[in-house]
Amino acid sequence: HAQGYQASDDVDIIACADPIEDSGNNFAEHFSVPKVYQDYNEMLDQEDLDFVSVCTWIEMHTDMIVNAANSGIQAIHAEKPMAPTWGESKKQYQACVDNHVMITFCHQRRFGPEFVRARELAHDGTIGDLVRVEASCGNLLDWGTHWFDMFFFYNNDEPVDWVIGQIDGTSTHRVFGVPVENCGLSWIRWKNGLEGLLGTGGTGITGAGNRLIGTHGRIEVHSSGVSLRVLARGASDWETVDPRGAVPEGYNDTTLSVLNLIECVKTGEEPELSGRKALQATELIFATYESSRCRKKITLPLDIEDSPLLSMIKNGDVAEPMVAGTIGGV
Repeated sequence: HAQGYQASDDVDIIACADPIEDSGNNFAEHFSVPKVYQDYNEMLDQEDLDFVSVCTWIEMHTDMIVNAANSGIQAIHAEKPMAPTWGESKKQYQACVDNHVMITFCHQRRFGPEFVRARELAHDGTIGDLVRVEASCGNLLDWGTHWFDMFFFYNNDEPVDWVIGQIDGTSTHRVFGVPVENCGLSWIRWKNGLEGLLGTGGTGITGAGNRLIGTHGRIEVHSSGVSLRVLARGASDWETVDPRGAVPEGYNDTTLSVLNLIECVKTGEEPELSGRKALQATELIFATYESSRCRKKITLPLDIEDSPLLSMIKNGDVAEPMVAGTIGGV
């Protein structure tokens, strides 16, 4: 986040807050930040801020975002995933709406050149009509939020009709302090007919980070090696695609995310990583958990407040987390 603010001529980083004094001082020294606080509420009270970045563990997000939104600032850039529960996720977004605060969540892959180019190819006739998107990752909450968001990105943020899913709860572990499933599957149907399939943990299904399937071809986005390749209409083999030039060069995707937010505060346009878009991806996480709990298809909007996974753990329906580590996506 800090690199994004420093890349802008319109923003100066004037303060940071970290409950661990050494961490705050190290950050301030690295980015030449003049004021360091251990209490973020004191920073909100004492400083005249326009932007706040929330870069903490998941369970801390809601209070920080709500308090920041109530402090008179203009914008928040927060880390993902939004919150441990669906109710908290909605609360964060609503606090920003009520206070006219622009909020974004760092689903930065919307500014990754391979993903931007993949979406272009999916809609320019190269693979015919886009009919299905697939992805694999470690878990639904921390990493799955990225791939659910990319599904929406590829489908031009069209609304979802329903979700059906299942998770394995014979063992669970923690990601940034929050329990996640051992493995799972989520099948999504959009209202425009597109289908999506996400496999997590031991149910990895694609052999690629993302796969986009059309009526006459396929696109694959990989995390290593060849980042983007296409099997196009009439082709006998895969073609490697160079994604350079799909986004402004010289910046990483997180920096571009912050720069986009700064520009949108000036113009009033919706940011690419807006809270509204983050909420629609987050809804798929908890809808998948709810489908597993209810053993049925879930038609959106999702009408719950809890995390079905956390509730099932509390009720003894799935296992308590066995590993208290930090494992997840970025």
